Order: sequence, then structure tokens, then C-alpha cells
Amino acid sequence: MNTGPQAKLWHDVLWLIALAAIWGSSFSAIKVAIHTMPPMTLVATRTLIAVAVLLPIMAVQNGRLPRDPKSWLIGFALGVFGIALPFFLIGWGEQRVDSSLAAILMSIMPLSTMVLAHFFNEGDRFTRAKLIGVVFGFAGVVILIGPEALKGLGGALIYQLAVAGGAFCYAINAVLTRNLPSGGGGGGDSRIGRGVMVMLCGAIISVPLALIMDGPMAVMGADANAWWATLYIGVLPTGLATMIYFRLVEVRGASFFSFVNYLNPVFGVLWGALLLAEVISLQAMAALGLILLGVAMANRK
Repeated sequence: MNTGPQAKLWHDVLWLIALAAIWGSSFSAIKVAIHTMPPMTLVATRTLIAVAVLLPIMAVQNGRLPRDPKSWLIGFALGVFGIALPFFLIGWGEQRVDSSLAAILMSIMPLSTMVLAHFFNEGDRFTRAKLIGVVFGFAGVVILIGPEALKGLGGALIYQLAVAGGAFCYAINAVLTRNLPSGGGGGGDSRIGRGVMVMLCGAIISVPLALIMDGPMAVMGADANAWWATLYIGVLPTGLATMIYFRLVEVRGASFFSFVNYLNPVFGVLWGALLLAEVISLQAMAALGLILLGVAMANRK
């Protein structure tokens, strides 16, 4: 059985694909939820659901929350840049931005992450191979979506900037996560403990903002479809996917993880085929091939 570096790389690529499959489904669910649930209320609700999902898992695994001040300081920063701010910006922006254009706007995240990681993450330097990988990945997204989607740029500019801002927040989040102490706080904290900590910080930030911005009765105006969509987002894309996210960033680095934003639109097409009986085109398969080639190129030694 091959357990060399290349085999381990493709093992992590499979985790990346799994994460993209989960997160790629969340954009449609957000579209459903924001019809009757205000964006910040959606952020607070999905984060609280994620906390409720992760706490029992932490208890079963005998995990512990970090105890050192540095972890909690970074945890609150992750609560801002990984939860409250991007969740709100993307949810608010999707009110006026088509999902195809949103996918392209989110694709600024990999390049932003690699530039930030070069300066702030030791051992994650920007290289020519990574740049080539970014180019291949972005080309795959454009092939999938179609160049005509770019014509919509500048239309609803403020909403498009909000989605792009959410993508940049995720870049900051990935770089910060790599700097989060891993069990060095003297309390035996675990990966699940760090995940719960970040979700708790996100809830502490987003719940008061939701009450101020939308009012305490905003959740009462949400219909059943919005609640089902929010429950799904909270359990899977926000809660359980956090564990995969932490693993990939800690093991492979922020640059590797950033390619998930190239895979998300591919899985948007695949979910359409599975749930809506849409046909998977040769164009989609070519796009997936280019994106995976980009991942391989960016991680060449």
C-alpha cells in the first residue's frame, strides 16, 4: 500500500473534494433561507445550531476547549473573519448577485490566501508552481460558468463587492487558522475543542448583531423552508464541515485549502444533476479536471 507523500496528497485532495461538496450545497440553501430570514439573523441562527452540533461531539471525544489567551484571541478574530462577517456579506450580496457570478467572485480567495500566507504563515511561501495552480483553477471556474458571466461585473456593484469581501475574509480566516495553537495551551485542547471555540466566538459576535440589526422577532418571520434550509446549513456546512476545514489547514496549509473555492461551483453543477436531474456537461467535467490539475500543480515540490 502506497503511503508516500503523493498518496497522502491525494488523500487530502479527497477531503478537499468532500468539503467542497458540502460547502457547494450551502449557496442554494442560503438563497432559500434569505427569502424570509434576514442575513444577520441567518448568521446567528446557523452558528448557534453548529455549536449545538459540535458540543456533544466534543464531549464524546473527551475534547477540551483551549485555555490559553492566544487561542481565544485568535478565536475571536476567526469568529469575525470566518463566521460573522463573511456569512453576512455573502448572504446579503446573494440578494442581488447571480450564483454563477458569485462563484467567480469567490474565486479571488485562493490568490488572496496565497499572498497573505506568504507573509504570515511560515512554510507556506508563494511559488511559481502555486501561481500556475491558481491560473489553472480560475480557468476551470471560467470554463464551467462561461465567460459571459463576467459581463455582469459592475452591475449591482455594492452587492458584488460584498461577495468579494466575503471571499477575502475567508482568505484572512485560513491564514489565521494556521497560526492557531494546536494543543499547546496546557489544557490538552483538541481539534474539536478549537472548532467549538471558534463557533462560540462566532455566536458571541453574531447574536448581539442580529438582535441590533434585525430585532429579536426577526426569526419569527421565517417560513418553514427558511428554517429547514438554516438547519441544514447549521448542521453540515457550518458545524460538521468545520472539522474537515481545521484538518486541511493544519495539515496542508492555507494555500492548499484555498482551492476549495474553485471546487465549490463544480459541485453546484453536480448537486443540480443529482437533485434537479440536470445534465452534467462535458464542460463541467473539463472544468473539474483543470481545477484538480491546478491543485496538483500548486502542491508540486
